[in-house]
Amino acid sequence: MSQSNTQLSLPLPEIASQFLVDQKIAFFNHGSFGACPKPVFDIYQSWQRELEAQPVNFISRRVEKLLAQARQTLGEFVGTTGDNVTFVPNATYGINIVAQTLNLQPGDEVLTTDHEYGAINKTWLFNCEKRGARYVTQEIPFPLGTAEEFVETLWRGVTERTKVIAISHITSPTAIIFPVALVCKRARQEGIITVIDGAHAPGQIDLDMEAIGADYYAGNCHKWLSSPKGAGYLYVDSQHLNSIEPLVVSHGWRENGDYSEEGSAFRSNFAWTGTMDPAAYLSVPAAIEFQQKHDWPAVRAACHRLARQAMERIHKLSEFPYNAPMPDLDDADSHNWWMQMCTARLPDKEVGNLHNRLWTDYQVEVPAGIRHRDQVLIRISMQAYNTPQHVEMLLNALHEIYD
Repeated sequence: MSQSNTQLSLPLPEIASQFLVDQKIAFFNHGSFGACPKPVFDIYQSWQRELEAQPVNFISRRVEKLLAQARQTLGEFVGTTGDNVTFVPNATYGINIVAQTLNLQPGDEVLTTDHEYGAINKTWLFNCEKRGARYVTQEIPFPLGTAEEFVETLWRGVTERTKVIAISHITSPTAIIFPVALVCKRARQEGIITVIDGAHAPGQIDLDMEAIGADYYAGNCHKWLSSPKGAGYLYVDSQHLNSIEPLVVSHGWRENGDYSEEGSAFRSNFAWTGTMDPAAYLSVPAAIEFQQKHDWPAVRAACHRLARQAMERIHKLSEFPYNAPMPDLDDADSHNWWMQMCTARLPDKEVGNLHNRLWTDYQVEVPAGIRHRDQVLIRISMQAYNTPQHVEMLLNALHEIYD
């Protein structure tokens, strides 16, 4: 991952003040529903006003070109072209498109890990059960070893029936960055389709779709890229562009005839799937520009440092070992396993609904009490608007609850 030479530390008042999140609360849940910066939200609302001023002109004459321009900007940001991405409301929606397109057959196997997001697990289970396929879960050690050990462990679940490997880029329950490029490379050599859930990746780590080499990759822009809610994308490798099918068939389907040109089916089928508000999609370039303007690699590094400090203090409280490697903070290549989002292990002690208690009693919004195997976890998302004072609010609350 490329890193800025600028060394920043949180708080970052000039950036934090531009986010709409309430600064009086300790908001450590950007990973679930990220807050949008004011300049980006203003652009979002301006698109909505343009739409409402003349809806027919906007939707019938302008929106196709506007969306194409926004897709191109997004495509370049994630290391591909606009022709290989389409906007979707969220990553789950994108994974649903792929799962239904693949047309699994009886006996086919879809391999995943035990670190996946619940809605994605249900997506694959739904499609596997409907078609007589099997959804196979491979247990991945936690804490983790090396990237190569991860791949070898995952491959213990591969059989001659494995048709698809479907895993996260950054996991939701454990906040680990999986080495997806290594997985995709080996899978392609063995003729296995790869579907990557990148919900937490755009904006949190640098992305290069072509280098990752996935067949399909679904990402969210409304999480770590901080665009308005309802903006995600689906990347499709060139070889699949004319076979991917939309979830909703509308006027865009077969708009361009026989699809003799590579990618023409993809562009046509997803160009129009019914009337919708495109403002969130059209605002994605503004979110990209906001992060570029504010030297986001340096912001991410500052967030990583504050997250590490919080993690270290929580582990002192719980006296458990770390779930993820704790790298040298001065090493630019040290962010291989986690970046702005991390988990720490908490005592397995009955304290009621920890998530709700932290919010109701202490004004701390953070996913806490997450159960992964025999562990109780807290997941911290550190964004530019977080401060050391917010960390103090969290630690004071945990000390009071567990003392």
